[in-house]
Amino acid sequence: MDIKKYTQDAVELLECLITKPSTSRDETLAAEVLQAHMEAWGLKPQRIGNNLVAYGEMAENRPTLLLNAHIDTVKPVSTWTRDPYKPTLEGDRLYGLGANDCGGGLVSLLQVFRILTTQTPSPNTYNIIYVASAEEEVSGQNGIAMVLPQLPQIDVAIVGEPTGMQPAIAEKGLMVIDGVAHGKSGHAARDEGVNAIYEALDDLVWLRDYKFKKKSILLGPTKMSVTVVNSGTQHNVVPDECHFIIDVRTNEYYQNEYLFAFLQKHMKKCELKARSFRLSSSHIPVGHPLVQRCISLGMKPFGSPTLSDQALMPFPSLKLGPGQSARSHSADEYICISEIEDAITTYLKLLGD
Repeated sequence: MDIKKYTQDAVELLECLITKPSTSRDETLAAEVLQAHMEAWGLKPQRIGNNLVAYGEMAENRPTLLLNAHIDTVKPVSTWTRDPYKPTLEGDRLYGLGANDCGGGLVSLLQVFRILTTQTPSPNTYNIIYVASAEEEVSGQNGIAMVLPQLPQIDVAIVGEPTGMQPAIAEKGLMVIDGVAHGKSGHAARDEGVNAIYEALDDLVWLRDYKFKKKSILLGPTKMSVTVVNSGTQHNVVPDECHFIIDVRTNEYYQNEYLFAFLQKHMKKCELKARSFRLSSSHIPVGHPLVQRCISLGMKPFGSPTLSDQALMPFPSLKLGPGQSARSHSADEYICISEIEDAITTYLKLLGD
C-alpha cells in the first residue's frame, strides 16, 4: 500500500477545499469539490444538504463505525498575513483557512475510508460509514443533526478534530443562557426609577463566585462565565432593562437541563432563558475496545475543552485527528503534510485487525 500516494491525494484535495470559502451554512462549493473527488475515486457519496455520506459494504450483525469530520470553517480573522483562501505550501506546512480545523482530519479519514472499503476482498469485520458534515462550527440543524436520523445504528464514531492524534475521550458541553433584569426608567438627576443594572448586580456576583462541586478527572470543573452585558440608552436615563449572556461549559456530571433549573433557582431578580439544551458533555468509557486499542498503540486519552459534532451523537465516540487544537480559528492556520501522512498510517493501525 502506497501511503505517500494516498497522502498526496489527501493534500491535493485539501488544497482544492481551501480555495472554496465554506463558512458555516455556506458550504455548497466545498461540498461540490469533495463530492467530485470522491466520485473520481470510485466512491458513491450521497448528498444530504451540504453533508456527504458514503457507505462501505454493509452487512447485518456487524458493528458499524462512523468516520466523521466537518467541511465548514469559521470566518477568517483580520490578522491573517496570507490569503486565507490561497493554499500555500511552505516546507512541511500547508497554510489556509480550515487546513487544521478540520481539513486535515476530513481528508485523512476519507483516504482511510477509501483504503478500507475498496480492498478486495474486504478485510473488515465491521461496517464503515463516512460523513463529511456541514455547520459544525455553529452546531447547525442542517449539519450532522440532519444526517444522523438517516443513518443505520452506529456503534462507535471517530471524529477527526485536531487532537495531535491523541484520543479525546470526553469533551465539555455548552449551554448559552440569556439573562435579563427589569427596572423602571426615570431621570438620572432625580430620585426616581429603578436601575436595572443594580437589580442585576447580586445575581451577577453570584454567577461570578459560585463553584460547582463535581470535578471531572478528564474535563475539570463545570465553568460559567458572564461574557456580555448590555444596558442603558444614554447617560441621563435610568435603565429599565439589563441584558446579559452566560457561557456555561459542562463536564459529564451535569446535564444542561438540570444546570439551567439550578441557576434559575438561585437568581434573586433576573430571568433566564436557555438558547438550547442540545450540546451536552460527551464521554466514552476508558474500557471501550476502541479506547483500549488506542492505548495499546501508545496513545494517551485526555479530555477536550472544545465542542464538536460529538455533542450531537447519541452513541460512543472519541475525537482523534491530525493537527493541534491551538491552531484552530487562528490567523495563518496550517496543517503539516507529515501530520496527514501520520494520521492515515495511525488510523489504519487503529482500525486494522
